[in-house]
Amino acid sequence: MLDDFTHQDRLERNSPSGLRGILQSKESEPDRGGGSCKAFGYHLAPEHLAGVELRFLNGDSLWFPYSWLGTCRHIPSEGVLLKFNGDLVYLVLIRGSNLDRGIEGKSIDLVHAGLQRHHVLWIKEMTPAEIREVGETGPTIDSIQVAEFESHAALKEWLKAKAPAFVQGPL
Repeated sequence: MLDDFTHQDRLERNSPSGLRGILQSKESEPDRGGGSCKAFGYHLAPEHLAGVELRFLNGDSLWFPYSWLGTCRHIPSEGVLLKFNGDLVYLVLIRGSNLDRGIEGKSIDLVHAGLQRHHVLWIKEMTPAEIREVGETGPTIDSIQVAEFESHAALKEWLKAKAPAFVQGPL
């Protein structure tokens, strides 16, 4: 009976048909024109994807529809700043290295061929061990910060505190 299990029990099942199997299978979809690296997953179908999933180290996920994506700015020394305009304004600050470097042997990178063309399925904060494993050979995601705003003044204050390099440019 379903009442005998918590959501965590169902998540931890090792069955490929259980939730854990479904979540793990999302990380590679080579048979449909997609794939992944440790930092992000992508799909290269000619049509655009509906949204992007942010995966955090604590196991939480957050999705944003690509229809909300406005400004996307990359400053290599700071990271990538995404602005989503929906019921509120959301800023997503992605910090890492080699964010515009392509995946070896593929025609995809996180910034230009990925997010700007709506081909990124998910972006994942990486553990220190994963970051060390990738090293300088590919993109790494150190952190993903998300903030929501009701006013432009609050947005500017957050940027000044978290990523001042992005304040000087257009938003």
